[in-house]
Amino acid sequence: MIYSLMALVFVIGYLAIALEHNIHVDKAASALLTAILVWTLLVFGADTLLVEQLANSENLGVSQFLNSELRHHLAEIAEILFFLMGAMVIVELIDAHDGFYAITSRIKTTSAVTLLWTIGILTFFFSALLDNLTTTIVMVSLLRKLVADKEMRWWYVGMVVICANAGGAWSPIGDVTTTMLWIGNQVTASNIIVDLIVPSLIAAAVPLAVLSFFFKGKEVFRPKDPKPVVQASSSNYLGPVADSDDTLNAQAMYMESVPTTSPESLPKGQIAAIAQSSITNKMRVSVLVLGLSALAFVPIFKTITQLPPYMGILFGLGILWVYTEIMHRHHDWYVKEHMTVVGVLTRVDIPSILFFLGILLAVAGLATAGHLTDVALWLDTTFGNLYVINVMIGLLSSLVDNVPLVAGAMKMYPLLTDASLVGLSGDQLARQSQFLQDGAFWHFLAYCAGTGGSCLIIGSAAGVAAMGMEKLPFVWYLKRISGLALIGYLAGAATYIAIHVM
Repeated sequence: MIYSLMALVFVIGYLAIALEHNIHVDKAASALLTAILVWTLLVFGADTLLVEQLANSENLGVSQFLNSELRHHLAEIAEILFFLMGAMVIVELIDAHDGFYAITSRIKTTSAVTLLWTIGILTFFFSALLDNLTTTIVMVSLLRKLVADKEMRWWYVGMVVICANAGGAWSPIGDVTTTMLWIGNQVTASNIIVDLIVPSLIAAAVPLAVLSFFFKGKEVFRPKDPKPVVQASSSNYLGPVADSDDTLNAQAMYMESVPTTSPESLPKGQIAAIAQSSITNKMRVSVLVLGLSALAFVPIFKTITQLPPYMGILFGLGILWVYTEIMHRHHDWYVKEHMTVVGVLTRVDIPSILFFLGILLAVAGLATAGHLTDVALWLDTTFGNLYVINVMIGLLSSLVDNVPLVAGAMKMYPLLTDASLVGLSGDQLARQSQFLQDGAFWHFLAYCAGTGGSCLIIGSAAGVAAMGMEKLPFVWYLKRISGLALIGYLAGAATYIAIHVM
């Protein structure tokens, strides 16, 4: 009874997460409630569900055993959450300094095909270095400045979602699911990059190539620049942003020399504009370079020290924090509020962190109760082939969030060592070897879970972000982009299987 009730609570919570826009309840709230209810039910059903575990737990009581399990799972989850928080703060800090403008401002083409490939390539590699969600937000914001026609822009946004998910799949810091596998030691940074970059490129290049055929000969037109707004209610006039350091420095000096009338009473947008005026191009580029270097250094730090990835990301954040504090030490409080880590922390997406905490705790509860072991046995009996199982997981991730799917797979299938394979031979050895660190199962899981979500716009964080920013209709995406995403996904999957089977 309790076993079935736990599964029912998880399914209901899952539906609430998938339908958050329909029921108007944030998915973080649904995930947290689901986690607490799952663990509470586990407490009441422990005597029947955990008979074998309790017998092997060295005379621990039910509450002691469950608290021990909970602390164990929470330690694993905390590593993921601290890593995500560090990465989110670094990216937010770069964005606060308008660092991405240094790259995106160089795009000048009006050819629809050239712009398509430029956006696609930038998105693919940005996503690998940053993450697919952040890259999507940056690229959609850029497209608003490059493409005036709304429906034409939707095509580009659709390609951004596909390329962001494909680019994130092959990098240990590009997608939260790949990060989970990396932190869980199922994969290593260097091997997953080498193993997945080609299938991921195929998953992005095939849709781009197909759409290029339809875009041939077309041009894109930029929106007309709005007239500059003159600040009439304040003694400060913010002119148009200049490109040269000298002009920006002069503007910043002018802003400091003219007294501000009650900055506390100004709208947040206006305070942000004042803060932006104090940023020189040299500052912008330095924060961009330092921030990207901090993100890229994480795998190197882990390899050198063997410390968990969150230690590397916090190390990079600490350096960037000190740098920005020194850089803005002479600026007013309202500049520091927007440009330093202390201020940026108030803008970090905490609901997303709580969502990950809730859903990972809920999955951990099901793993402790034995649900995921039973699901793994059912998948093996029904499908058998591990490649097919991963392809199915990828397609399923377009309907539901890929985080719990991957978390479930990590609990369903064991991470084996060479010692576990002693005495095995033939087909059994070949199958079990896929569950070693950097085994084919884990790499293909990262690819499928990362790119499969592109098939529906609600299937990935990147798609949901694009949908919200551009008011992109679900049905429009389904009719025009989903087919392209599916073709790319299957082409990349076929490439991976061909490389490993042939």
